[in-house]
Amino acid sequence: MNQITHYGHGICAIDAHYVRPKLAAIHLIVENGRAAFVDSGCNDSLPIVQAVLAELGVEAAQVDYVILTHIHLDHAGGAGAMMHAFPNARLVVHPRGARHMADPTKLIEGAAAVYGANEVRRLYGDVLPIETGRIIEATDGLRVELSGRGLLCLDTPGHARHHIGIVDQKTGHIFTGDIFGLSYRELDTDGRQFIFPTTTPIQFDPEAMHASIDKLLELRPQAMYLTHFGQLRDVAAQGVELHRLVDAHMAIARREKNTGESRHARIRAGLAALLLEETARFGCRLPEDEILSLFDNDLELNAQGLGVWIDNEK
Repeated sequence: MNQITHYGHGICAIDAHYVRPKLAAIHLIVENGRAAFVDSGCNDSLPIVQAVLAELGVEAAQVDYVILTHIHLDHAGGAGAMMHAFPNARLVVHPRGARHMADPTKLIEGAAAVYGANEVRRLYGDVLPIETGRIIEATDGLRVELSGRGLLCLDTPGHARHHIGIVDQKTGHIFTGDIFGLSYRELDTDGRQFIFPTTTPIQFDPEAMHASIDKLLELRPQAMYLTHFGQLRDVAAQGVELHRLVDAHMAIARREKNTGESRHARIRAGLAALLLEETARFGCRLPEDEILSLFDNDLELNAQGLGVWIDNEK
């Protein structure tokens, strides 16, 4: 199936088909016939997930966990539908996110404030609540077991205060959500992978992001699994790039801090210029307009996040 990429060790990425192909991945871990998902995509992703399970010979009753890296709706919007479909699953989520998965009202309102209510409805449909008795709060260092395979949850703020990374203790690989940036497969060049940071409209904290990146790098993983999109290799070098690019984002925001009503547009333009400069340096062969199209929403959200951050920088 073209929506699944196998990485070995029982790990694969399922294309959530959120907005466009290869934008958002739902990662699946299978161990001795038991399954765990990392992130859920949206409600429309569920039939794709069910088809993949059927292809792998995994029954719905064999899904033990749905683990959310954080509760932004491109990662968590389909969690309620998944929990309805997989009756034995437990939801694993940061303590700051648990109450919002039990009652997603404020989560939906927050997304509507950014995207508009109609767009949220179009993208996510009905975001279903999850019974509190099925929710496990992933405090820093919590370990859950998938048929004896340890999955270690680590607090990783910076993109959001409700963000976790998940260490697969069988491989040492880490599922990073958004804390280790974006790496879209369309930009792969000569076997190398391009990386770029992702902020958030209201909770971006660059110092916490730097610390979280270092926290994960200290574990010396051979691979990261990014929700946007899939397996990332050459992790140590990518970490250096990510630190540099987070600092570049901060520099753009500081440069434009006092530019008045045009500030958002100027920050966004600065980020677009940074992206094109970096992809050219990387050797990407895509036309500039295609690159900007791929990152259109990311540039907008990063610009929003930087604007909020610079207003609150001490």
